[in-house]
Amino acid sequence: MQGLKPFLRFPKSITYYSYVTLARRHFSTHQTRFDHVGPMASLLKSRSVVRFRGPDTVKFLQGLLTNNVQRFCESPGDITSNLVTPNVPFLSASPMYALMLTPQGRFLYDLFLYRPARPSEKLDRTGSAPGEDLGRPLELLADVDATVMDELLERFNKYRLRADVVIENVAEEFSCWQRYGENLTEKLSSADEPEAASVGWGGANDPAGTSSSHGNNVGLQWFKDPRLDSLGFRGIFPSNTTPPLVEADKETDEENYLLWRLEKGVAEGSTEIPKGDAVPLEYNLAGLNAISFDKGCYVGQELIARTHHRGVIRKRLLPLKFLDESGKEMGQKVAPAFEVINALTGKKAGTVTTALGCRGLGLLRLEEALKGSSKLAIKGQEDVKVEAIRPEWWPTEWFQEYQQDSAAA
Repeated sequence: MQGLKPFLRFPKSITYYSYVTLARRHFSTHQTRFDHVGPMASLLKSRSVVRFRGPDTVKFLQGLLTNNVQRFCESPGDITSNLVTPNVPFLSASPMYALMLTPQGRFLYDLFLYRPARPSEKLDRTGSAPGEDLGRPLELLADVDATVMDELLERFNKYRLRADVVIENVAEEFSCWQRYGENLTEKLSSADEPEAASVGWGGANDPAGTSSSHGNNVGLQWFKDPRLDSLGFRGIFPSNTTPPLVEADKETDEENYLLWRLEKGVAEGSTEIPKGDAVPLEYNLAGLNAISFDKGCYVGQELIARTHHRGVIRKRLLPLKFLDESGKEMGQKVAPAFEVINALTGKKAGTVTTALGCRGLGLLRLEEALKGSSKLAIKGQEDVKVEAIRPEWWPTEWFQEYQQDSAAA
C-alpha cells in the first residue's frame, strides 16, 4: 500500500485523515479507494481535440466509425439541458463514443464526438432571441488520444478523397476534461448545487448561472460520459478557461481519473487498447456504447458483426488487483505485458494491459479468471497474486455466455 502514496494526489479538500483512512481500507468487489471522495475534476492531458467541419462531415465519418454519426443530423428533440442558463443551449445533442478500426476489424483509435451548439439553439449576444445559422455546415469536435494525433489526422485525410470536409488539429484552442466521483451522476444538479439551476440568459441577468452553470459562453458544456454513467461527466472547453463547476480545491491529477477507470474496468486510448491488435468486443467496447449494430457499413465491420452474432467472447478485459501472500495490496511490481497465470497449473490466463500501483487491467480468459478455484499470479513473480474482478456494470448475458460456453466445452 505504501507504494501508492507518491502518485495518488487527491484534491486539497480531502484531509490527511481521510487520505489515510482510504489508503488503509481493504478492497472488496464493491469498494474503491474513492468511496466518499468527490466530486473531482481532471484536465486530460492525454487527450487532444480534432475539429471536423463541412457539408460532408457526417457522411464522411459515418463510413469510417463504428457508431451511428447520423444521429448528429437529427434534432435533439427531447434531449434538453436541465440547466437553462446564460451559457447553455436550450437543446443539446448528447456526445457519442466511437471507434476507428483497421479493415480487419482491429482497434485503431477511440473518439468522443461532440456537436457544438448551433447559433439557432441558443440566444444571441443580446439575450433577446435565438441566433441565426446562416447556412453554416455541421461542425463536430472529437476528443482523441494525444499520442496518436498526427497519425490519426493522416489516416482521416487519406480517406477524405473528394469529401467536402475540413479536418483540423485544434488542440491549442480546446482541452478535454473529466469530472467524476462517488455518485456524482446520481445527484440532481438543482439539489447538489442550487445556483446551477438558475434560469435566465445573459450574464447581467443571471450572474449566479454564469459562474455555476454546466456551460460557458460558447455553448460548450458538461455531459454524462457516453460510456457509463458511473464514469461521471466529460466535456471539451476552451483551453484558456477553467470549466464551470471545477473549483480549485476539486481539481486533481489525471492519474486519479486513470485509477477511477481501472477500478471500473474501462480502458481508453490507443495505448491501453493496443492499436492494430485489440479486438473491440474483447475490450468490452460494445458494452461501452462504442458500436452500433444497426447502422450501415463501416471500415472493419465484418469481423465485429461476425463475432457479435456468434455470441461467444472467451476473453475479456477485467479490473485487476495485485496482492501479496497475505492478501494485502502491493504496488509497483507489475507492468503492462506481464503474463497472468494459474498458479496451480502454470497455465496462461491472460496478460496485464495496464498497471498503476496495485490496480490494473488485464485481458484474461474468462474460464480462468472467473472460476472460484483459480489462483492467479504474475508469471515469474508468483508471490504477486492477482485478483480479477467482474465489474458491476457488465450485462448479465456476458456472464451467461461464458457459463454456456464452459458447459458446452
